[in-house]
Amino acid sequence: MLRVFKTFLETTPQLFVQIYILMQHGENNFYPYAAIIMSFCGISFSTVDYQISLRKSLPDKDEFHVLPKLVYLFYKLLTITSWILSFSLITLLSVRSSVILLVFLWICGFIWTWKQHTAFCKSKKMECLYRTVVGIILIFTFFNIKGRKTKVCISIYYATHTLVTLGVLFVYVFWKPSIIKEIHFTTVSILTVLSLVLGIIFLVLYYRWFHPTAYCRPQACSDETDGEAGQRERAKPGRFQNFIMQ
Repeated sequence: MLRVFKTFLETTPQLFVQIYILMQHGENNFYPYAAIIMSFCGISFSTVDYQISLRKSLPDKDEFHVLPKLVYLFYKLLTITSWILSFSLITLLSVRSSVILLVFLWICGFIWTWKQHTAFCKSKKMECLYRTVVGIILIFTFFNIKGRKTKVCISIYYATHTLVTLGVLFVYVFWKPSIIKEIHFTTVSILTVLSLVLGIIFLVLYYRWFHPTAYCRPQACSDETDGEAGQRERAKPGRFQNFIMQ
């Protein structure tokens, strides 16, 4: 969890700024592009590590094998790549619009996290800080904060990403043709759309074939000889609670 926080609070903003500068000024050197690719991979690997830990908290589920890991990795890598490229294009159009969109998305993520009634921290102040950080993560990628079914939420999330991405490309083509040649717009737009499409394909593959859909079974009954015969079943632990106890 801490690695995910560090990645999206430190590495991702730095990567976003780096791509923006590269688009604005141009660079023929290979090293900046290699650094950007490595940063994208590092961000994606941190999400895979979190998913591995979350999967280990499910006693009735198999371990995260190689094929599911690869599918999940490509899903995260491609969707995050597309979204950060889209934000970089928005920033080139208008820094103010980019900041407004970032704040709006953070508010939406924070409100959604608040409505999930998370209980990650013991104190209310720390829990508020936790929800604030999760709201920042939700700007860049979907984050299952309570281990619940998220089919509707994740569909809305990536549908919004798709509309914003297509809207940005539409604005560049019809309203800002003067910038297109300066930033190699054709290459960037193809990479953005291709990453989004392939990322969603890997997303569907993962949630269709490799995502654990069942919840943990109830624990065994208490020993009646210990005076707890009235409690037939213990409370059914949620996936996120099991993850915290690990």
